[in-house]
Amino acid sequence: MKKNEKISLSKYLSICGIASRRKSVDLIKQGKVKLNGEIIQEPGYKISMQDEVLCAGKLVSSQEKVYIMLNKPRGYICTNEDPYAPLKAVDLIKLPPEQENIRLFSAGRLDKDSEGLLIFTNDGDYVEKIMHPKHEVLKNYQVKTNSEILDNVLEKLRRGIDDKNEFLKAHKIKKEGNCLYTFILNEGKKREIRRMMRFAGPEIKSLKRISLGSLTLGTLESGKWKYLTPEDIKKTLNKLI
Repeated sequence: MKKNEKISLSKYLSICGIASRRKSVDLIKQGKVKLNGEIIQEPGYKISMQDEVLCAGKLVSSQEKVYIMLNKPRGYICTNEDPYAPLKAVDLIKLPPEQENIRLFSAGRLDKDSEGLLIFTNDGDYVEKIMHPKHEVLKNYQVKTNSEILDNVLEKLRRGIDDKNEFLKAHKIKKEGNCLYTFILNEGKKREIRRMMRFAGPEIKSLKRISLGSLTLGTLESGKWKYLTPEDIKKTLNKLI
């Protein structure tokens, strides 16, 4: 952010790693953000470097941008807010002392019983680019089931189904082998694959996100993490798998 540049308050919060752009909007509307001592509830309010911004009473300042890929194991949840959660995915990431004040948040979520590729960062704009459906960054999931999905049911899933007044439709579903399927999603609604499989009938034995854009887990072991290189970051922004 340049000295005389003005940007929206919500964008500034996301740039500083407070939260994603959409979460920053919520924080502002909830009255948790002060600008020069006054509560501002307009996400689009323009600010400059000279302004003092506090969120939940803490001074907001720009940070070094960090991008991390974690291979999330089953049993861990994607939350920063729940102090009573016994196993949080973010706790698997141990930053060095010089980065220990950086607040990481996940780009999208994997539910407790799912595993695989998960991005953590403090760059809200980047999260917006890889997670919002309009950017068409596809997510690839490997699903193992306890029995085959009937062909006619599989075709229904490909056309899309209604679940509690919400339309669910994968970008693509491919049968890979015996009780093994690939689901490719664009939007990724809450527990979307599990809800589609509940309609299909067979139980899910495992659900694993294996790629985001053209970035794959590669040889990264379960529970391990690594920093993303500039080339890795470009791969996450690729629209096609």
